[in-house]
Amino acid sequence: MIDVLKYFAAVVSGFVFLASSCEGAEEKSPEKTTDMAFGSEFYLTNDSDNFQSRRVSVEFFPAFENADRFLGFRLGDYQYRQNKWQRAGKKISFLARSIETRTGDGGAMEAGLFEQGGHTLLTLDGSYRMSPTKSTAVEFLVTRDWVETPKSLDRGIDFSFVGVAVDQGLGSHVTLVGLLGQQFFSDSNRRDHARLRLIYQPSLDLGLTLQARYRTYRSSHEDVDRAYFNPKNYSESMLAVGWRHRFQGWTAALTAGLGNETINHDLNQPTRLLDLSLQSPVRGSQVFRFGAGYSRSTTFSGPSYTYRYLRGEWVILF
Repeated sequence: MIDVLKYFAAVVSGFVFLASSCEGAEEKSPEKTTDMAFGSEFYLTNDSDNFQSRRVSVEFFPAFENADRFLGFRLGDYQYRQNKWQRAGKKISFLARSIETRTGDGGAMEAGLFEQGGHTLLTLDGSYRMSPTKSTAVEFLVTRDWVETPKSLDRGIDFSFVGVAVDQGLGSHVTLVGLLGQQFFSDSNRRDHARLRLIYQPSLDLGLTLQARYRTYRSSHEDVDRAYFNPKNYSESMLAVGWRHRFQGWTAALTAGLGNETINHDLNQPTRLLDLSLQSPVRGSQVFRFGAGYSRSTTFSGPSYTYRYLRGEWVILF
C-alpha cells in the first residue's frame, strides 16, 4: 500500500507540474483557448511467432489546447493471442502533455492501472526534455509495463526502465545522440542499456538524414526460462536513412535501415527496420496520427523473427 501511495503521489506531482506548464503558457499567450475533446486510438501488432496484440481505446480530454498541450483520460481494451492461447486486459490511464512545438522541450506522461490475467500493475510512461544550450538537449525517460509474451503475461512479469538521453549538435549538419538506461524486470533480471546515434543532415531544407546507429545491452540473468528473449549480451549496428517533410501543417516521416546484430559475442545476423508516420497539424479542430513499422531480427524462435505494427489516433475538439 505504501508503494501505491508513493506511486500516485509521484504521478500527481507530475500532473501538477505539467498542468502548471499549460497554465503558464496560457498566461503568456492569452489568445490560446482550452477546449474539451474526445478521441479514439488503436494499436495492433503481430510477429512471425504468431503472437498478436490489439489495443482499442477511447479518450476524454477535459483540457485540450492542442496536440502538444492537454490533460485527459484513456480507457483501453487489450487482446493478446498466440495459436490457442489468448488473454484479455483492461487499462485506465491519466494523460498529460506540455511540449513546446518548435523546440520539442517539455514533458509528457501516461500513468495507468492495467489488469490482465488476474495480475494488476501500476504503469507509467513519461519523458521530460530540456535544452540547457542552443546545441544541447537532455531528455529523462521512465517506463513501467508488462512484458508482452504469453509466458510473461501468465506469470505477471513486468519491467521498469529509466534512462537519460543527450542530443548534442556538432555544427548545423551533424547531431550526436547518446542514451544510458537500466531496465529492471520483476523476475530479478536487469539490463544495462547504451545507445548511440550519429545523424548527418546533408541539406537543412530537404528533411533528409543519414544515420549511423549502435545499441547494446547486457543482462544480469541469462536464464529466464524462455519467458522472453534474453541473451546475456546483445549489440546491433545499423545504417539508416530518414526523411521528414511538412506540408500545410501535416508532418510525414520515414526511416529505413539495414544492420547487423551480435548475440552473446558469437552469433551474427542481419537486421532490418522500416518505420513511417503521419500527423495532422498540431493546432486544429481535429488531430490525426498514424504510424506503421516493420523490423527483422533474432529471437529465441530463430534468426528470421519479424515484427509489424499499426497505430492510429483521432481526436475531435468540442
